[in-house]
Amino acid sequence: MGSAGRAAVFDVDGTLVDTNHLHVVAWWEAFRQAGHDVPMHAVHRAVGLPSTDLVAHLLGEDRDTGQDADISAGHKALYGQYFDRLPALPGAGDLLRRLHRDGWTVVLATSAGGAELGALRRAIGADEAISATASADDVDEGKPAPEPVEHALELAGVPAERAVFVGDTVWDMRAGSGAGVRCLGVLCGGIPRADLEEAGADAVYAGPAHLLSALDDGPLS
Repeated sequence: MGSAGRAAVFDVDGTLVDTNHLHVVAWWEAFRQAGHDVPMHAVHRAVGLPSTDLVAHLLGEDRDTGQDADISAGHKALYGQYFDRLPALPGAGDLLRRLHRDGWTVVLATSAGGAELGALRRAIGADEAISATASADDVDEGKPAPEPVEHALELAGVPAERAVFVGDTVWDMRAGSGAGVRCLGVLCGGIPRADLEEAGADAVYAGPAHLLSALDDGPLS
């Protein structure tokens, strides 16, 4: 890719911070409080979608949409209990710092905003390496639409062919593919390799530490 103007765009939940299963439990409980029995495995596969889309995906288009806001608020409150102890995935901060040192522009593309994003950034502990954050609040459509990744590229000032996108869900891979960016999948969010490859992953790694160890001979060399 050459040394000038390269961007590494990262999803955050399940990719850099080990939060997917915390989200699953919070959504499961929020659905339960609203009178819906949604299996956790179904919730897990929907994690990574924006809140309203996640609810629609799991309850269907013919649901009582009047409950959507309460369910989302329930999830937000339940998940907020974990903000002071969100666990970064091994190697997450080191990976971002190394890429930054190597001349990459590191951008986070996440549906998180506000206090949640602050908690995630504290968990990662590599603020000095992060150039910008593309939040769901900044775009009309969240993943799997390509907009969040396109917005991240705008912030980085880099064209799609000079960027990579790292994520852990099929929604990430579809968003990155739609934006014309090379996609790298990670397995640490709990989604199977075959699903990530089918959705557009060019390569799949165990997690941030594995990607860091492969930097010299992988897609980010």
